[in-house]
Amino acid sequence: MRWLISWSNLSDVTVDGHVTGFTFNALRRLLPSRWDGMSGTDHTELQSIRLEIDHIDDQLLALINRRAHCAKKVAAIKTSQGEIDCFHRPEREVEVLRRMMDKNEGPLSRQTIGRFFRELMSECLALEKPLVVAFLGPQGTFTQQAAYRHFGQAINTTPTTTIEDIFKLVESGACQYGVVPVENSTDGVITHTLDSLLHSSLVITGEVSLRIHHNLMSSHERLDAIEVVYSHQQSLAQCRQWLDRYLPNTPRTPVSSNAEAARLAGQQDHAAAIAGEVAADLYGLHILERDIEDEPDNTTRFLVLGRNPVGSTGTDKTSLLLTLQNDPGALYGVLEPFARHGISMSKIESRPSRKVAWDYVFFVDVEGHLQDESLAKALKEVGEHVTLLKILGSYPRAIV
Repeated sequence: MRWLISWSNLSDVTVDGHVTGFTFNALRRLLPSRWDGMSGTDHTELQSIRLEIDHIDDQLLALINRRAHCAKKVAAIKTSQGEIDCFHRPEREVEVLRRMMDKNEGPLSRQTIGRFFRELMSECLALEKPLVVAFLGPQGTFTQQAAYRHFGQAINTTPTTTIEDIFKLVESGACQYGVVPVENSTDGVITHTLDSLLHSSLVITGEVSLRIHHNLMSSHERLDAIEVVYSHQQSLAQCRQWLDRYLPNTPRTPVSSNAEAARLAGQQDHAAAIAGEVAADLYGLHILERDIEDEPDNTTRFLVLGRNPVGSTGTDKTSLLLTLQNDPGALYGVLEPFARHGISMSKIESRPSRKVAWDYVFFVDVEGHLQDESLAKALKEVGEHVTLLKILGSYPRAIV
């Protein structure tokens, strides 16, 4: 017996070529595997819940568009006051995100709520004026992913070939913000970023911590067909153990970025790249192996650069650049005021100044904002023990 069922008309069921009228309950009896466990009461309750969801969705849609109209009114007021370059206010954005995440009672997680409102604010801001954000290109890099994490998807991104170019685009006003990598949990600091901060007038306006997953991808679908592996030199280092084990004799070629590696792998036979999943989608590659990084907690920290300082949010960081006299106890003279005023130091990194042999520049991260009285007092005292004190910026700690 052959059953031909037209789901568009549940009253017609064809049995061996003969059309027979069936009631809905009769059809349920014919298909026990589909309907087992759902009584008439259960079905009624399910329909009721679905109607409630539809009603909630209608309310959400109306409220979202109402919020968008408010954003457009804000833009009109700012424009009338002469603001034309950038309507983005990092401290206000963090205030909204933190308030929504703190008010969340579940079952959705704090991070889910944060991501939802981040995207909502991103779309509303784009109605006012889309942000233009520079990142280390080409398309598909982790730096671009960090930019989307921080600003949401409704931004215009501008790829660059070097970190120095990111600084130049933001300094010139061609982009409102730039995103640069500053340190990796496995390989340490990004020296090009620290060197650029030393000479730039830009300020740090935010930070992003991104969990890094590396994938081996290729136009081929077999691992034994790979004759060369492209990736950024840091990614090659972060996947060294896996490569030594599974591709020990395959040449490894460093390139400017993981996205560039994916682009090359898509153009060459028998080539593979180590990159993020987004690059595989962008360049049409097969992912041969996922998460091949040696360290499971591999994380990269990115800095957001802008031209205007950020107001206090209550949970901030401040980054500093210091140069010291080459005297005994000079470093202690810098650290002691922070300890005495109860300022927590989360990072200190030294770099050669490149001016005098054995002369160093220190990059320091401390908790707090320049507007905080305790930090302001500590910095005043620190300034008496250094030859140079440059405030790189006070900015909100990453929360999404």
